[in-house]
Amino acid sequence: MMIQRRSRSLAAACLLAATTMLAAVGCAKSETPDTAGDDSSQAAQTAKSPESSSGSGCSLQTHGAPKLDLKNAVVGFSQSEKEANPFRIAETRSIKDEARRIGVKKLLTTNAQSQLSKQISDIQDMLSQGAQFLIVAPLNSDGLEPAFKAAAAKKVPVLTIDRKANSTACKDYVAFLGSDFVEQGKRAADAMIKATGGKGKVAILLGASGNNVTTDRTKGFVDRLKAQAPGLQIVARQTGEFARDKGQQVMEQLIQSKPGITAVYAENDEMGLGAVTALKAAGKKPGKDVKIVSVDGTRNAVQALVDGEYNAVIESNPRFGPLAFATAQKFYGGEEIPENVIISDRAYDESNAKASLGGAY
Repeated sequence: MMIQRRSRSLAAACLLAATTMLAAVGCAKSETPDTAGDDSSQAAQTAKSPESSSGSGCSLQTHGAPKLDLKNAVVGFSQSEKEANPFRIAETRSIKDEARRIGVKKLLTTNAQSQLSKQISDIQDMLSQGAQFLIVAPLNSDGLEPAFKAAAAKKVPVLTIDRKANSTACKDYVAFLGSDFVEQGKRAADAMIKATGGKGKVAILLGASGNNVTTDRTKGFVDRLKAQAPGLQIVARQTGEFARDKGQQVMEQLIQSKPGITAVYAENDEMGLGAVTALKAAGKKPGKDVKIVSVDGTRNAVQALVDGEYNAVIESNPRFGPLAFATAQKFYGGEEIPENVIISDRAYDESNAKASLGGAY
């Protein structure tokens, strides 16, 4: 009898524990970032109106490339930087997913690991493997001329994405797909003015040198502050090379050398998140003691907004796959492609961060 009671008690305890565990799992699942405010419609890139595109157009006829059916083609994608950055991870995944979706015969992918010489050799190697169309994310705005010449010699069109190349459109490349980086800088400045009330001391964490993204995001931000908020004084500009660890190191140095800093403009989210780590380690409250605005739209940065450790994020959408292949199909269909195809980017702040988290990357 005693044994039977113990068995019943043990069974009841096990049932209670299992029920409790299932409830806990259910609660935990509902709070995960992957399911919070799921808004997959935010994922797709959209080009702005034709009026926003600029430059002379490039068609298959003016370029001189042979007619091509992408489904039976060998396409090459040259990634510029290590895929330790969420932007690069999402960008490469988007290219691969869209190539698979439309049935590209063969997709060659390379990663230059942030080395210009390797990106040149990567592109030349893909051409040797029979690449008939190239999508290139340039590491720098200058320096890819040898790779472009190799492609032109084989009449292989090149589409550049996310960074501009200082080369000749419709000769060295067909078109550039990407954001208006000056406008991103202006929007970041507007968000900073709103967060600070237009007063304070700002440090700029610059991106990598040698590309138009850094130059343009800086120009847009600086020009807007001069015009709209002279009370926001820029007291430091140091490069964090678009890397989280470098952003953290620079911020640690600035906390010591410029203790009066009240705001940080990071030219990508990774550097901004590095700054958050440095500020917290120094006993400061990011988002409150020091306002933070950055550019990209990574899930970690949007989560920091939700957590109150950030003030605004201007998106730079990395999901180039659908737009890149749609542009290629238009090109091979005989349409004229503008030199610059500018995409629309959204913005995140405390009012929409939680609901929009599912659309961040």
